[in-house]
Amino acid sequence: MNKRKEFIKQEKKWKEDLNNFPERDYNFNSLSGKKLDELYYPDNPDDKYVNKLGFPGQYPYTRGVHANMYRGKLWTMRQFSGYGSPEESNKRYHYLLNQGQTGLSIAYDMPTLMGYDPDHPISIGEVGKCGVSVASLNDMEILLKDVDLTKVSISQTINGPAIILLAFYIALAEKQGVALDTLRGTLQNDILKEFTAQKEWIFPPLPSMRIITDMLSFCTEKMPKYNTISISGYHIREAGATAAQELAFTLVDGFTYIEYALKAGLKIDDFAPRLSFFFNSHLDFFEEIAKFRAARRIWAKHLKENYGAKKESSLKLRFHAQTAGCSLTAQQPENNISRTAFQAIAAVLGGAQSLHTNSMDETLALPSEKAAEIALRTQQLIAYETGVANVSDPLGGSWFLESLTDQLESDAEKYFEDIEKNGGVIQAIEDGYFQREIARSAEDYQKLIDEKKLYIVGVNKFNKEDENIDIPILEIGPEVEKERINSINKLKANRDQTLVQQSLNAIQECCKNKKNIMPAIINAAKSNVTLGEIVTVMKVEFGEWQEAASF
Repeated sequence: MNKRKEFIKQEKKWKEDLNNFPERDYNFNSLSGKKLDELYYPDNPDDKYVNKLGFPGQYPYTRGVHANMYRGKLWTMRQFSGYGSPEESNKRYHYLLNQGQTGLSIAYDMPTLMGYDPDHPISIGEVGKCGVSVASLNDMEILLKDVDLTKVSISQTINGPAIILLAFYIALAEKQGVALDTLRGTLQNDILKEFTAQKEWIFPPLPSMRIITDMLSFCTEKMPKYNTISISGYHIREAGATAAQELAFTLVDGFTYIEYALKAGLKIDDFAPRLSFFFNSHLDFFEEIAKFRAARRIWAKHLKENYGAKKESSLKLRFHAQTAGCSLTAQQPENNISRTAFQAIAAVLGGAQSLHTNSMDETLALPSEKAAEIALRTQQLIAYETGVANVSDPLGGSWFLESLTDQLESDAEKYFEDIEKNGGVIQAIEDGYFQREIARSAEDYQKLIDEKKLYIVGVNKFNKEDENIDIPILEIGPEVEKERINSINKLKANRDQTLVQQSLNAIQECCKNKKNIMPAIINAAKSNVTLGEIVTVMKVEFGEWQEAASF
């Protein structure tokens, strides 16, 4: 079929698909009243357009995963939020929902992220500091009190102990009589990027992959609307990676999860539609847009050609974006409002399905209520006042943008080849390959700043002497830790200890005999077994892992 016939076929299908995506009740004209089409494309396309761009909602999805993108449905607006006790965070969640936020994204404190209860000696001084402290089903119940789980999408940023926090969430839903197949949300659950960049793992790489495939199997069967893994490039970029490294290392992690799931007996089209992605939206405006477009094209091509996926939903890369925390400055923090706005617009122009905007004060403390409101309002301004949501892929066809998209795709493919030569992702992690690549990029970036070949406004250019930072800061007092320790001690003193021990024995037996661990952990949650207790018994079977030094 020649390119003209293929183009006409694509165009016809796209126009038919528009009927499946009704438009929002909104004025999509320009501010001057000019009518805007849903999409702009050439009358006489070349081979590149037909093969690499096409139409939104069609393979290879370069121009977006839905036929009319935001004219049909805006992205989900989230704010990453959680601090102190479950009671305090619950109040913040209701505040944000009342301000127009459409999904919740839970931030956990460091003890929770590392699998420790608040009463553990290693937790001292960290309880509730960088997120909310959650160690039991009771805590999860307080955290999500009066939040309708059938209507609000819940995202959890948790990795090492993700299976346990998911179990608390499932147990809560069952306690409330909510059917699991109605639950919507996302679990980050990306342990490979922890070994690569964020360094918050609990178990060694191979047992960690076993845990993830157990979760994937369970959720594929029981929770068809839930995203079991949010494959995360965000933290890879925050660690110092380039856009090309973020793109490549994230996608190759995704391919690895697929390969382990296939080995576990799952079928690609049964689980691939529930894999989602989490990318960083940094400050190089056009490079970021190109990165998102390249990600969709690469994923679709590999899923189709390498893994034999047939369903369109398997081929569509859906992603959440967060503005770049590492780009925020403690100096002149109000400038971070503008930085965040630019980064958020790039994410929208790149076709994000969900977006979090950082608050201006996040280099100084957890976001204050006012700063979080400004960050949310930034998204709402973009959605309703800038016009960028009125047309699908409005920058598509730009010579500059298409060249960047092709280059990033090419760079990613080269990294895939290198990683394969290094024995695959797990071997490359154990050998320190990713860590060295990211470290070199981070060093190169910092050198440019130090030599003033790259300007950071307020830091090495347009900075102020004796700057007085006068913005409200959220402070977490020592009373939070004291209250959380009292709470966990009370829980442990007033539960059925026989049932607790039976639950822990069942988990250990599942770990040993390779039976799916998920049901046993859900039952343990219902028996008031704590996060730390479950992690401890799993460590008995799975052990721990020490990263080799890499320079």
